[in-house]
Amino acid sequence: MFNSLSDRLTATFKNLRGKGKLTEADIDATVREIRRALLDADVAVPVVREFTSHIKERALGAEVSEALNPSQQIVKIVNEELVNILGGQTRRINMAKTGPTIIMLAGLQGAGKTTLAGKLSHWLKKQGHTPMLVASDLQRPNAVNQLKVVGERAGVPVYAPHPGVTSEFDVPTGDPVQVARDGVAEARAKLHDVVIVDTAGRLGVDAELMQQARNIRDAIEPNEVLFVIDAMIGQDAVNTANAFNEGVDFTGVVLSKLDGDARGGAALSVASVTGKPIMFASTGENVTDFEQFHPDRMASRILDMGDVLTLIEQAEQTWDKAEADRMAKKFVDQEDFTFEDFLAQMQQIRKMGSMKKLLMMMPGAAQIRQQLENFDEKEIDRVEAIVRSMTPHERVAPKIINGSRRARIAKGAGVTVSEVNMLMERFAQAQKMMKKLASGNMAGMPGGMQMPGMAAAGGAARKNKGKGKGKQKARSGNPAKRAQQEQAAAAKQQAALGSAFGQQAQDVKPEDLNLPKGFEKFLK
Repeated sequence: MFNSLSDRLTATFKNLRGKGKLTEADIDATVREIRRALLDADVAVPVVREFTSHIKERALGAEVSEALNPSQQIVKIVNEELVNILGGQTRRINMAKTGPTIIMLAGLQGAGKTTLAGKLSHWLKKQGHTPMLVASDLQRPNAVNQLKVVGERAGVPVYAPHPGVTSEFDVPTGDPVQVARDGVAEARAKLHDVVIVDTAGRLGVDAELMQQARNIRDAIEPNEVLFVIDAMIGQDAVNTANAFNEGVDFTGVVLSKLDGDARGGAALSVASVTGKPIMFASTGENVTDFEQFHPDRMASRILDMGDVLTLIEQAEQTWDKAEADRMAKKFVDQEDFTFEDFLAQMQQIRKMGSMKKLLMMMPGAAQIRQQLENFDEKEIDRVEAIVRSMTPHERVAPKIINGSRRARIAKGAGVTVSEVNMLMERFAQAQKMMKKLASGNMAGMPGGMQMPGMAAAGGAARKNKGKGKGKQKARSGNPAKRAQQEQAAAAKQQAALGSAFGQQAQDVKPEDLNLPKGFEKFLK
């Protein structure tokens, strides 16, 4: 969504690198490029004007002139201002203290309200809630049937007493306001703690739509009114948002189709113009492609600084803890990394979603965007097919896979022998890397790093042990002097042992430990 804007801003900041001091001309040129980038991204003109004026004001102040790295300070200022226009802080749903929490969805037809109702209910269900959907859109053809299908995919019940219209030639019957009111009562009776009411939309803002939405709001008194807006709508987003804000006074915004290729100006405009926070974002077609909107994380994505926190959250939600513990134990025990482990890890990663989306959350991903766009997701399927074509013994002992076995594996997986050979080579490299990590010997790895806490137990400890030979201070031939040296060495070793625990070992006394009465006998 923000690819174009991200590229323009990244290129602008590159021009500032290496400058020990920024002149007023440098700042003017930077602000000018930021203004052009935002306007090209379809951000509303009033928002652009306010945004750039804040940046220029802060950039010309002492905040940048006194900074050790002015270019990084400019990036920091832009990041903070982006967070501000995106809403500042993460806004969560206001849950009702008693009874079900009522959430009403409003927006134009085609914005994705019905699909989003299913995604929101699925997300709430994963949070431990028991949501129910209410089909109050009785005017769009097959809207009720669509909500039923979406609810079935999300595993959430749907209250739909009226079938609605099935074609554009049918005359709408039924009262959407009464359906919404009865749906809330049904949810309260069946002890659902969240009710999501899907309302009708139009191809344009009109009085009839607003009146119906106001009537539904007055009838059910929702805790949240979420305005669903297509993130690809462009400059018209501001006018539409203002009309709905005046009509139904929504409490939050949901951006749909955030995975599209539009320039994303709506996301940067709506929150600033209406003063209402962006609460959620729809990022794909699947029911799981839905996430809470974090202004700080979205600003980091736009500035190509990645979104590692969201990546970690997705991993925590999908990762099998038992499998992670098994791999951790295997890592500590320095056991060989097998194809069985490789297959299990690959399946865990696939649960997190598209590899392209995961990689795009990494810092600096914009610099390799072209390679990521050309990445074939089916490559993972081919790798999995190769591993599954191996026998159980071949997976745990890949060294036995000779030429004839590779030909059989390639035939079973529907790939060429060269693809099997490439996988075997990459796997052998991965095995070597895992062994170095487990032993603590990172020689040959980037930076010659060592795993913290493993150096003493691994290759580094053996290296240090050998290094110390022949370099110790010679022992004196005088017996009295030698005894004095040994006594000093023992005292030094005891002091080092004590200091490792924050105090001298000889100073520790039972009465100083504040132990329970009678416990000191166990120290004798």
